Amino acid sequence: MGGPGLSRRTLLAGAALGCAGLAGGCGVPRGERELRYWNLFAGGDGDTMKAMLARYRAAHPDVGLRDVTLEWGDRYYTKLAMAGAAERAPDLAILHLGRLPAFAPGGLIDELRPDLLREKGIEPDHFPAGLWNRSHHGGRLFAVPLDTHPVVQYHNTDVCREAGLLDEDGRFRPLRGPEAARDALRRAKQVTGDSGLLLETTGDGVGPWRLFWSLYRQLGGDLITPDGTRSAVDDRKVATVLDFVQGLHADGLATGGLDGDGAIALFSSGRAGFFWYGEWEVQTFLESGMPFSMTRFPAVVGRALAEADSHAFVLPHRDRTDEDHLRVYDLVAALLRDSLAWAEGGHIPAYLPVNRSPAYADMQPQSEYRSVIDDVQLDPDVWFAGSGSRLWTEMNSVLGPAMDGRLAVPRAVSQIRQVVDDLLATPNPTA
Repeated sequence: MGGPGLSRRTLLAGAALGCAGLAGGCGVPRGERELRYWNLFAGGDGDTMKAMLARYRAAHPDVGLRDVTLEWGDRYYTKLAMAGAAERAPDLAILHLGRLPAFAPGGLIDELRPDLLREKGIEPDHFPAGLWNRSHHGGRLFAVPLDTHPVVQYHNTDVCREAGLLDEDGRFRPLRGPEAARDALRRAKQVTGDSGLLLETTGDGVGPWRLFWSLYRQLGGDLITPDGTRSAVDDRKVATVLDFVQGLHADGLATGGLDGDGAIALFSSGRAGFFWYGEWEVQTFLESGMPFSMTRFPAVVGRALAEADSHAFVLPHRDRTDEDHLRVYDLVAALLRDSLAWAEGGHIPAYLPVNRSPAYADMQPQSEYRSVIDDVQLDPDVWFAGSGSRLWTEMNSVLGPAMDGRLAVPRAVSQIRQVVDDLLATPNPTA
């Protein structure tokens, strides 16, 4: 979040200017029953969230809910930090859980009140233990998870059926181990005559980091020590991951050199058997009419773990009464209860009463990978990690070229170690 020169003083000095440009986000007179909510949901996610908010408004005509959608990524987090530092923040905002270590220590978001959450029916056992634990910082609760959005496997069902990769019920037979993965990609390529697997390795997207972290965590790899102060990069495990992915490209089993949009377009056209990517493209492929399904990311080099982050509700810093807390928690509870609609876009609901419901189990193909919610691997618990973070940007510049063969693996391993060392030496600009 932000560059090395972005300090708390800079945030405070720039807050007035930043808030002036926030489409209704700052300087708005607050009515007695007004709620202001910031999020970063665009495209299909944005449409779904607006529909959920419309249902809340219809059920709560006495609440003046004002929602503001801001640009995804570092700009969103800079504006959110400015608002919190200047105490001109909205009542509620979305934060990726991976970003929590950057916001909680500096007082940019406020602690949640578990006692008042319970009054609105929100309990700890309503959420997976891993996500609930990551919603805390320093033993205090700062977030309520809405979802988790992991890397998954998309597969073309026509291609996989012809390749003999589906069972008698038409479901994909799980892959276990690197040779099984290579065999499946080889068989899919024989059917397509083009590509077995599509990967995003160029552009400014999210693919390289997400794939690397999924495979590296399957090997049990860590980047940072548990106390968040020192590097724990395992050169051998990093090399194993990069050798495997680079080998897929070298043997013609995977097609890289693509940005996210290019990979999505090629998969939609039926030119590959598999696509390893985030689950949020499910509606894109459903609308295309292509024959496909989804599974959790396969156990390629170890356990079937997958990189993920989580959209979560947080309280940007401002003065609040108990009544203010309760009004915000009422909105949070309503959105959690309505999160079956949110699942249509591919995200796995974090609210277990919805996650375990028959209605979600019947949602296809979105429920096919829901079991991964207990195994998702969030970023290291440090300030420079999380969706759209400096860690992603700097690691992607190494990982993409290493995965598609533009950068030799030994050099990539050295550069990854240097990236981690440099980030650890950089102070948290919001602390």
